[in-house]
Amino acid sequence: MPLPGLPLFVPFPITPYKPNHMKTDPSGSAPDSRPSPAKPIVYVLNGPNLNLLGKRQPEIYGRETLADVEAECRRIAKDLGLAIEFHQTNAEHQLIDWIHEARERAAGIVINPAAFTHTSVAILDALHACDFPIFEVHISNIHRREEFRHHSFVSRVAAGVICGFGTQGYSLAIERLARVLAGC
Repeated sequence: MPLPGLPLFVPFPITPYKPNHMKTDPSGSAPDSRPSPAKPIVYVLNGPNLNLLGKRQPEIYGRETLADVEAECRRIAKDLGLAIEFHQTNAEHQLIDWIHEARERAAGIVINPAAFTHTSVAILDALHACDFPIFEVHISNIHRREEFRHHSFVSRVAAGVICGFGTQGYSLAIERLARVLAGC
C-alpha cells in the first residue's frame, strides 16, 4: 500500500522485506524466541564530525544541528509507524558495533558515514553482513566536491543513495525505507 503523498520512483521491482529474526518457518513458528517488535526499528547512524553539524562549515552543511536532524527523523518515523535508534560517533569501531547490533534488532539502516564513506572497508564489510535495506545519506552533494569524496565504499551495499538535499535527505531516506518495508 503506497504511503500518502509519496511518488513511486523505483526503477526495479522490490519485494517486501522481513528481517531474518521476523521470518517464520513453514510451520508458522518464529525461527527463534525473540518477539517481533511492535514497530520496525530503523537505525540512523552518523559518522565523524556530524556532532558539529550547524557549527562546522555551515555554508556546506547548513545551520541545523544534529539534534534538529534527530528530532525530524523521530517525527517522520512516528508518522510512518517506525521506531528510531539514532546514533553519532567519531570512532569507526563504534559505528561498526552499532551496525552489528542493528543486524539483530533492526528492519533497516539509514547511514551517513561522513568521512568514513571514502575510507572504510571495515564499515562496508559490516554492512555486507546485514540482511535488510540500507540507505546512504550525505547532506552535501559529494559529487560536486573534492575528487576524493566521489568514491563511496558504502554505496556498494546501499539500496539507495541520497546526497545534496541537505538534512532533508534523512527524511527522504526514512520515507523510502518505510515504502520498501511495506513492499512498495
